[in-house]
Amino acid sequence: MENKCFNQEVSPKVYIETMGCQMNKSDTERILGMLSYFGYEETTDPKDADLLMVNTCSIRQLSADKAYSLIGVWGKWKAEEHSKKLLKKPFKNIKIAFCGCVAQQDKEKLLKRFPYVDLVFGTNNVYELPDLIKRINAGERVCATNETPKKFTDGEEEKKYPIKRAKSLNAWIPIMEGCDNFCTYCIVPFTRGRERSRKPSEIIEETQKAIRQGFKEITLLGQNVDSYGKNLDPVKDYDGREVTLANLLRDLNKIDGKFRIRFVTSYPTDISDDLIKAVKECDKVCEFFHIPMQSGNSKVLKEMNRRYDRETYGEIVKKIRNAFEDVAITSDFIAGFPGETEEEFLDTLSAIEEFELDYSNTAAYSPRVKTKAAKWTDKFIDENTKSQRLARLNEKNREASLKSNQKCTGKTFEILVESYEEKDNQIILAGRARNNKIVHFNGEKNCVGQFVNVKITGASTWHLKGELI
Repeated sequence: MENKCFNQEVSPKVYIETMGCQMNKSDTERILGMLSYFGYEETTDPKDADLLMVNTCSIRQLSADKAYSLIGVWGKWKAEEHSKKLLKKPFKNIKIAFCGCVAQQDKEKLLKRFPYVDLVFGTNNVYELPDLIKRINAGERVCATNETPKKFTDGEEEKKYPIKRAKSLNAWIPIMEGCDNFCTYCIVPFTRGRERSRKPSEIIEETQKAIRQGFKEITLLGQNVDSYGKNLDPVKDYDGREVTLANLLRDLNKIDGKFRIRFVTSYPTDISDDLIKAVKECDKVCEFFHIPMQSGNSKVLKEMNRRYDRETYGEIVKKIRNAFEDVAITSDFIAGFPGETEEEFLDTLSAIEEFELDYSNTAAYSPRVKTKAAKWTDKFIDENTKSQRLARLNEKNREASLKSNQKCTGKTFEILVESYEEKDNQIILAGRARNNKIVHFNGEKNCVGQFVNVKITGASTWHLKGELI
């Protein structure tokens, strides 16, 4: 590819390590597309890269620490190359970039802490990357972390860049970004900003392109995906309808082709009756809802500034289960939130069982700067207690997942085949049902990428076993 921007005879190579949520993965695809437009080639070997980037997650301290450790390793590589330069030996002029939510949070502190980092840019500065790369290649050390994001994906400058999607059957498509809820434990409003939605026409156009490229599943992304459209002006589309997730699903469902549609992540009380109706009437939309509860105790939920109690969450789950036969409902839970008592924690365990949640993401509470709960140091739970509660939460989650999977035995599901492996002279296929459950079964390699019907013959904790019909 001709290098359009940096005037090198050999195309420079970039390696990106992506941490955290699907939105970060989507950002990475856009970053890679942008860099490819200006002549960079992606490499899967970090030691082969001219530009090393880590796209970071700040939800928990563990994720941030992993990024810091990785940057430290890269810093040593850069120092080794600098030594070669001083000795007048062939060397690689390595540049290191730190982006994503930790970059948005820590800003200039990262340049001070890591003197070998060349570039820090936040979640609001992704489309400034071409200029930022020029500046660091000219010898600058740059920090770009705007507090106020520009209007989300609303300009010709952004649209001209390709998206270098990961090799898979699923295309991540962000429809909104940011959060207005300010839960007391969560840093997302400070790293992703306030809620802002894309225009329906842009989302439809991107989806149509992904389908033409051969993707078989579309996942609509948003920190609060059910809030889509609330901040748009005007709030009605060209047909005079409200711009909502439900109506967006109806429009996407009309696109020609055999494919599936999913959406994450849902905020419980933003799930409207019309959304449930849309999922039911749209044949391409999967019967799967990811609805973080965070705690099973109403008092803790109030302390978390969640806009529902245990009873309300249960009513939402019941409404969804009554609407669909084989729906899967998954959740998120935090163990050891500040001030959480043993009795309150037991309410979380009982909620998983009472609401028959199919699977849950779990984590011990991690204090995040700028959040309210991080200031409640007198209410912090000791690390040993948090670890014990997390272990018990994970065990309850395993029990719930196995019980959920066992209910599928004897049923027939449509499976999108995603991959295969050869084992004992057999081809073992792996794919997902519409309710997102993973199914393993024997078949042929050419089934990958196809929709097939599979009868479920057995269940384990994390996947189903089946037979191709």
